[in-house]
Amino acid sequence: MFMALALMVATGASAQTVYNSKGSSCGKIENNGTVRNSSGSSIGKIESNGVVRNGSGSQIGKIDSDGTIRNSSGSSIGKVDKDGTVRNSSGSSIGKVENDGTVRNGNGSSIGKVQGIPKEWAAAYFFFFF
Repeated sequence: MFMALALMVATGASAQTVYNSKGSSCGKIENNGTVRNSSGSSIGKIESNGVVRNGSGSQIGKIDSDGTIRNSSGSSIGKVDKDGTVRNSSGSSIGKVENDGTVRNGNGSSIGKVQGIPKEWAAAYFFFFF
């Protein structure tokens, strides 16, 4: 997962637009992990080592290489399975990030879409941090 991220950064991949459920742009995730809102303001960053920071630079979580998503205290708050299923800390499915970048809630309804980023980043954006 992080090798794919490193490859994206090394090859200069462009920023990926994040779309809401209506298909409207609601932000961008840049190739360096910077997350921007629809106005272009930085609201956080996902670093290559998995650390998630808010717009002020404070660590608010971490994404482990196995898909576990942790809060700032290091406690697991969820996980993204290899197939894209997003689970809460109890292990219950709360959504899915599909291969085409569509993000679905626990009921299967589309809540957004973003392509060209790791599924864990999409899950962090839509379900856990941003």
